Amino acid sequence: MKKFLLASLILALFFVSCGSKRSTVLKHPNGSRGGTVNTPNSSSNKGTSTSGLAYIDRYKGIAIEEMNKYGIPASIKLAQAILESGNGNSYLATQANNHFGIKCGGSWNGKSVNRPDDTANDCFRVYSDPEQSFRDHSQFLLRKRYEGLFTLKKDDYKGWARGLKAAGYATNPRYPDLLIDLIERYNLQQYDQAEAPVEAIARVEKVEEVIEEKEVVEPPAPVEEIKKPVAMQIYEVKATDTMYSIARQYNVTVNDIKSWNGLSTDAVTVGQLLVVSK
Repeated sequence: MKKFLLASLILALFFVSCGSKRSTVLKHPNGSRGGTVNTPNSSSNKGTSTSGLAYIDRYKGIAIEEMNKYGIPASIKLAQAILESGNGNSYLATQANNHFGIKCGGSWNGKSVNRPDDTANDCFRVYSDPEQSFRDHSQFLLRKRYEGLFTLKKDDYKGWARGLKAAGYATNPRYPDLLIDLIERYNLQQYDQAEAPVEAIARVEKVEEVIEEKEVVEPPAPVEEIKKPVAMQIYEVKATDTMYSIARQYNVTVNDIKSWNGLSTDAVTVGQLLVVSK
């Protein structure tokens, strides 16, 4: 597997380094090739929130640091954190510094907190600070299930968004669209950094070694015992919708929807994707 992944990466980087303007030949984990993906809306007509902007400013540094170590786009990590922690306002984020909902499975022997999830008393990891949560999220992805993602360029946020869904990180079919929507609304792609071919090859080799070592050191545990796939409901705004009508439809409050989506106003636009449940 390691030789195959490196061969794929080297082949892709060869074409890029030759100055070709064609889209990358590296096959994405979901079976499609690189190129432009049309999103439901442009970022220009989307609302941002002060809480979302403050959250990004607070954690962009650690997201970039982890990207440079392993190749996970900083934009992807930030968008996932925004979704799963509600801009850092969730119970797990505020009380356990846990911004990605990672449970106690696997090799975790640190502090923990019990919260209702799959059962009434599920065990979640407690971190000493939020930055530790961001680092542990990288370790969670360093598994065979997500191995193919690391052959993507570390500034290919669209490939990563689609690949996460294909690898089973999320159950909702619109999950990639929601990540891309958040990234482009907040311009998170500005934090993603390209890398030279030799840097990419060295990074993939390092990642492969970490994945192989983790398989030996960590006790076997299904991924679902550590991190439940994201199963949030996502709603696409129609022409006749208002924030209030959407809230009534899903039996939640307008403030819930605004909080889950990092919005500061009640305004919605046609085609906008909204998280409507947690």
